[in-house]
Amino acid sequence: MQELGRNAAQARSQALHTLSKIGDPVAWSAVKSQLLDDSDEEVARSAWRAAVALVPKGGESELARTLSAHLGRGGRDTQLSLSRALAALGDAARPAVAEAAVHPDESVRSHALATERVLDDPDESFAPAVHEAQRVAALTGAPLGGETDADR
Repeated sequence: MQELGRNAAQARSQALHTLSKIGDPVAWSAVKSQLLDDSDEEVARSAWRAAVALVPKGGESELARTLSAHLGRGGRDTQLSLSRALAALGDAARPAVAEAAVHPDESVRSHALATERVLDDPDESFAPAVHEAQRVAALTGAPLGGETDADR
């Protein structure tokens, strides 16, 4: 628990990994309050995995809402980690992910759509899910009826 407050990102990440394996619910409050929004992507990814392992029964929907605020963040590995964390929460994650799927930011929308696909089929490869989601997100942000900016 002491390592969670260290300046070194690697120490925080390793501590999170260890705490998630131990499964001690005492770690939940530290993970929830300090690390889910960590600016270091590796620490955030570890925190997301740890949070899923440590979330108390009944807290899954709130955790899903917190995690969904990170949809669109980072590169492929970060997005895959977040999608897997949300998928591990199962149906509790669906409302938060569905809300993000209509977000005005295309990167958030496409990540949410890819996450919905992972929720529907956890065995599906993430790359095709992202490609399809980006296509759908681009189409949902396109003007209706062939209307262009000049037409408006």
